Amino acid sequence: MAEDLYALLGVKRDADADALKKAYRKLAKDLHPDKNPGDAKAEARFKSVNHAFEVLGDAKKRGLYDEFGEEGLRDGFDADRVRAYKQWGGGRGGGGGFGDGQSWGGGGGQQSVNLEDLFGGAVRGGGPGGGDVFGDLFGRSRGGRSRGAMKGADVESEVTIDLASAVRGTTLELHVQGSAAPVTVRIPVGATEGSRVRIAGHGAASPNGGPSGDLLLLIHVEHHPFFRLEEDDLHLDLPLTIAEAYFGAKVRVPTIDGSVQLKVPERTQSGSRLRLRGKGVAKKGKPAGDLYVHFQVRVPTEASDDLRELMEKLGEFQKDDPRVDVKL
Repeated sequence: MAEDLYALLGVKRDADADALKKAYRKLAKDLHPDKNPGDAKAEARFKSVNHAFEVLGDAKKRGLYDEFGEEGLRDGFDADRVRAYKQWGGGRGGGGGFGDGQSWGGGGGQQSVNLEDLFGGAVRGGGPGGGDVFGDLFGRSRGGRSRGAMKGADVESEVTIDLASAVRGTTLELHVQGSAAPVTVRIPVGATEGSRVRIAGHGAASPNGGPSGDLLLLIHVEHHPFFRLEEDDLHLDLPLTIAEAYFGAKVRVPTIDGSVQLKVPERTQSGSRLRLRGKGVAKKGKPAGDLYVHFQVRVPTEASDDLRELMEKLGEFQKDDPRVDVKL
């Protein structure tokens, strides 16, 4: 039985968008393959968490899931016809669910669809129009024969891109099994860890001459030593020398659009930050995010008598305890 998506993220069913996003980010960070190399269980959990957020983070998909469960997320699922059937058969008891353990209803108390009602005597006796509803739902005639070409199954694959490609967008040439020519895939601007891209018609072939399924591409973004992406904002950990931090300086800072000159204020402390407006990710139809520069003061790593003497003299000026306010 499929695990409840809300339980996967560890949130209540009435959780708002912010709570979902917060829970997802924490789990994705803890379970990311880079943090758990070679851990198959963590990787499987990571994929499940991504799937849960993809569904619950989308209002339309979440509504279908809440009403019908995982069944409502399948390609070609017709919610209106299922509702019509449930309304039509609502007068009969419906406790049993599907004979193979599947049922419609996302756990919110909806009525299950009973397999005997679908194919047993009640259906053959039929309410008005009942057979047509079931035929359209399951692609079969009353005799059980195929009533139309079925779409092939979707196929899921994964691809890893660097952060620069994620924030700028990129085009990939992928070799898909069963396809002679490479498939061109456009990764949108601002792709994040766990994003998905659907490539129509490059999934599994139909079993009876219908259209092929789709290729669902799960995006992984490589860790960058200095940059990280949060929503539409970029964050940069920028190293400074002790002299630059104390005296202030003008330094070059890389951005999506090329490097810019940034003025570092005098007496800059490690961990302080400046914001460069509009230098983050610019998604279509939305204002660009910002670039936050986090200053990281670096001390010299070489060892020499002159440097030791200089640092000892520097230490004489640091009379106040810098950890006096550090409390839990």
